[in-house]
Amino acid sequence: MNIRQERSPLDTYAVSAEQMTEIESRIFAAGMPVEALMEKVAGKIVRRVRQVYSRRRFRRVGVLVGPGHNGGDALVVARELHHAGYAVITYQPFQKTKPLTAQHAQYAAHLGIESTGAIAPILECDLIIDGLFGFGLTRALEGEIAEAVEAVNTLDVPVVSIDIPSGLHTDTGEVLGTAVCATHTLCLGLWKLAFLQDNALDYGGQAELIDFDIPLSDIQAMLGDRPSRVRITPETAIAPLQAPLSPTTHKYKQGHGLLIAGSRPYRGAAVLAGLGARGSGVGMLSIAVPESLREQVSSQVPEALVIGCAETATGAIAQLPDTLNLQNYDAIACGPGLTLAAEPIVRQVLKTDRPLLLDADGLNALAQMGAIETLRDRPFPTVLTPHWGEFRRLFPEIATAGDRLMMVEQAAIASGATVILKGAKTAIAHQYLDGNSQVWINPDSTPALGRGGSGDVLTGLLGGLLAQLLRQGWTVEAIAQTAVWWHAQAGILAAGERTERGVDAWTLTQYLMPALAEAIS
Repeated sequence: MNIRQERSPLDTYAVSAEQMTEIESRIFAAGMPVEALMEKVAGKIVRRVRQVYSRRRFRRVGVLVGPGHNGGDALVVARELHHAGYAVITYQPFQKTKPLTAQHAQYAAHLGIESTGAIAPILECDLIIDGLFGFGLTRALEGEIAEAVEAVNTLDVPVVSIDIPSGLHTDTGEVLGTAVCATHTLCLGLWKLAFLQDNALDYGGQAELIDFDIPLSDIQAMLGDRPSRVRITPETAIAPLQAPLSPTTHKYKQGHGLLIAGSRPYRGAAVLAGLGARGSGVGMLSIAVPESLREQVSSQVPEALVIGCAETATGAIAQLPDTLNLQNYDAIACGPGLTLAAEPIVRQVLKTDRPLLLDADGLNALAQMGAIETLRDRPFPTVLTPHWGEFRRLFPEIATAGDRLMMVEQAAIASGATVILKGAKTAIAHQYLDGNSQVWINPDSTPALGRGGSGDVLTGLLGGLLAQLLRQGWTVEAIAQTAVWWHAQAGILAAGERTERGVDAWTLTQYLMPALAEAIS
């Protein structure tokens, strides 16, 4: 089902359970009655449910009611759906509830809304509303409640969770015993961090924000002017790309990027990264490859200046030419397809003062050298783009099970690099000179990007953007957001036209320009 969403001005913020509690406390202390807020929130939920799930198709609605205010929200939703003509039945397994929730349960009973303490009648419904537990849950679901959740998860009907699927940890997205597998989640007020964690993706379904008009002053009072966790939005992502080019610009003003990539076993890596860089709009592109690949890469990326390098017996770059002056480039991207023979090359580029992007075998070589120790004293912009396996090799003491956002932030602080942890929810971490750090998360992506070579495309795209935009005054962290978002949007557009299984890495490169054009138009 296609679900059209309205963007909220608060879309950029993401909060922990503790932060959301504090923000709500400020609202209540300022005079907003809890009862009034519950009615307002539930009204917005009901309007959204009725838009998406018509009474004609989803007449019987089962509502799961928890003991707290999430359960109170659910009961108000049940009441209003009842008034709208839906056949509503509530599942209320808890004897002790918060007073306001108990009041709503009492009135629902007065209206004749059917209630049950058993899950079986709920399983006969056309639509389930999950209001068992909202944000802040820390204990694992067990016993009868866990069994009820598992029973709901076997159904082939839509399940709408209020705020967050019951059973998920608000901050980490960890499943606490078991959790509701929602098809649609209506996150209330502000995005919870769980929605930006890979752990939670199988449970949230189509998630959207229900804005209930939290005052910006209360958000900023809690999060400050530089929130530690930020969602990337289209507006921030395309900002570096919207300035019109000067009528007198030329290739030397649009940046010169160097890409060091490829080997005989991994010929395509240099081509894919080169096509990604070409798509960035960089003024000039040089690609250093083993000599045996030079003609092939030249034929597929004809705009590039392809530099043939001496190679090993296995077809890897043995060394860069003595005539290659690394100081001539505005940014260097190194790693795709180099093989583990890349360590001497990585050592060489690390010694330059050029902005440097390391990916793939560039990262594997760095791990062999000791990432934190090697990077800590490099005073020039450095960007790392690991997937999870590479991240674990780079930062073994940091890469423990748990909060990916915290781990990528710790890696950036420890290494001094801007770290892009690739995944379904790609996260970018950067530490500022004042010691503070931020993590930006790309909220929208597609499984279509989970194919070999898509990371090479990102490396080329980001390398090309660094070469152009750093000289225009944009920061590394801003450019990283642009590249990650743009890369994902190209995948989303390609998947929409070709299906998620129809997007190979070469095809992805063909959608970079259409995705940007669609975003800017």
